[in-house]
Amino acid sequence: MLRALIFDVDGTLADTERDGHRVAFNRAFSDAGLDWHWDVPRYGELLQVTGGRERLLHFMQSDAAEIAQGDRDALARDLHARKTVHYLHMIDAGVVKLRPGVARLLTEAHNADLVLAIATTTTRANVEALLAHALPAGALSWFAAIGAAENAARKKPDPGIYEYVLRKIGIAAQDVLAFEDSEAGLCAALTAGLRTVVTLNEYTDDQDFTGALSVLSDFGEAEAHAMVIAGAPLNRGYVDLAQLRAWQARQD
Repeated sequence: MLRALIFDVDGTLADTERDGHRVAFNRAFSDAGLDWHWDVPRYGELLQVTGGRERLLHFMQSDAAEIAQGDRDALARDLHARKTVHYLHMIDAGVVKLRPGVARLLTEAHNADLVLAIATTTTRANVEALLAHALPAGALSWFAAIGAAENAARKKPDPGIYEYVLRKIGIAAQDVLAFEDSEAGLCAALTAGLRTVVTLNEYTDDQDFTGALSVLSDFGEAEAHAMVIAGAPLNRGYVDLAQLRAWQARQD
């Protein structure tokens, strides 16, 4: 029986990466007097590394060898903190929008008393800011658990963040569906025993989603249907609670 939904955030709930986090990183570089600039294609490559601080360290190793090894961790932490400030300002300004169907599906699930949770590698501050500004007032309280970067020692594809959330909500994995947008996220969810629905974005549309329950362009709306890329079909062209329960029943 379907009892809970666990959502990734960046790329799944909202298109946060290209015009959100990437821009905020570049502003942080400028603040720090660095001439680094991550354009859209380069940022797509860097997204193969999960976690913002880890991404910065990887970039220093590959593209900024002039930064002394002993200085890199402190610089990464400083830049990541600066980036977060810029990103939160962008959220406040309404720059980052929820993807099609997200608000509708979350509202429907909440009204039906399904348990909602978050499992992400981004910071809790980023999650709370997005939910507070993109959903109705008080919607943050809809989520029984928020697993964020602070709650897992290792990033996806490690399943730790999903295992943390499952412990917090106290529901068996077979009664939960996860929602992801990346191969690393899918691997994390599957390893934790979760059936997973994937919604693609421009940074992940060439990744391997073998094992996903369904791979979609987005959640869709009644007036703007989602495209099924692979896996289970949509009965009405968009993801709603009836569709999720039908998928779950087929797997039980």
